[in-house]
Amino acid sequence: MAEQGSSSRIRATGRRRKQPAKGRGALTVAAWSAAGLVVIGGSGAAFAYFKLNGNIETVDINAQLRDDDRPENVDNGSMDILVLGSDTRSGANGAYGRDEGAARSDTAMIVHVYEGHRTASVVSVPRDTIIERPDCTDRAGAKVPAQRKAMFNTAYEVGGPACAVKTVEAMSGIRMDHYIEVDFTGFKKLIDELGGVRVTTTKAIKDDSSHLDLEAGAHTLTGEQALGLVRTRKGVGDGSDLGRIQLQQAFMKAFINQVKSAGALSSPKRLWDVADTATQAIKPDSELDSVKELAGFAGGFKNLGADDVRMITLPVRYDPADLNRVIPLKERAQQVWTALRQDRPIPASATEDTATGQAEGVVE
Repeated sequence: MAEQGSSSRIRATGRRRKQPAKGRGALTVAAWSAAGLVVIGGSGAAFAYFKLNGNIETVDINAQLRDDDRPENVDNGSMDILVLGSDTRSGANGAYGRDEGAARSDTAMIVHVYEGHRTASVVSVPRDTIIERPDCTDRAGAKVPAQRKAMFNTAYEVGGPACAVKTVEAMSGIRMDHYIEVDFTGFKKLIDELGGVRVTTTKAIKDDSSHLDLEAGAHTLTGEQALGLVRTRKGVGDGSDLGRIQLQQAFMKAFINQVKSAGALSSPKRLWDVADTATQAIKPDSELDSVKELAGFAGGFKNLGADDVRMITLPVRYDPADLNRVIPLKERAQQVWTALRQDRPIPASATEDTATGQAEGVVE
């Protein structure tokens, strides 16, 4: 397949440079819930547009990044999205602890949707990954110098969303088409509006830090429980961020199935409530600043189910100098990024014998 095409902006269309009919959907908490907007938008109700548009807070990534300092986009019909879960403790999120400095990105997923929008790959980046962070500009416009050995999640901390995007683009050589941020409180509310998410745990999970206590067996998780699951570290595997990522990926598969299942969004009231909550829960880039844009974004994912999405973790090893940190395996990571740049499946060899956190199979 041809490589992806150039553009100076993060685009709201399904292709890079061309202007096809808008259509996308979601592989993440933010994006799948936005699928409800397709139906709501189709009703043409002026009050719905007005209310939902007023919910949307965006961040202008393009204004903060120099076009000549970013990877080139190549037109092959694919799409790349950086999805971050913010761990800010401000506002309602204060229930999850005190701020210890600026907010950091608790969860990071690079979503690659292949040409045709029928399959996708998701690459989770451990927040404790040691990387070379590029120079950035912070939220106030001040320069933030580059750092050779920085934790990945400090990019968001020191420079906000734009610095996180720039860091991912520097790591991968892939230009992000979109950015979506989700916070703790919005995540909880969204799960509750959907009526919970069904999962099966093969082992008991108990983690006082994330307020999670689940017996082995089938559960319909509330928003609070779902948040605890995707945040837990001590309750599974080796207690590392890698184990938590495996739980996050398993939960996202269950979430996709829930949204895609019959009846999940069949009630007009449920659909409205989900759309209302989703537009408050997310902070997208400025190319997705309206119901119309979000509806177009969501629509193209309608053919994607959980079985069409492959989720992996960036190939890493534990840092011998600090086992609480991980280091990318350069050759394996390059296999991942090269495959996505060329819109090809990620080879299985890229993730063989890499650190996993030992939590696989805990949630089904």
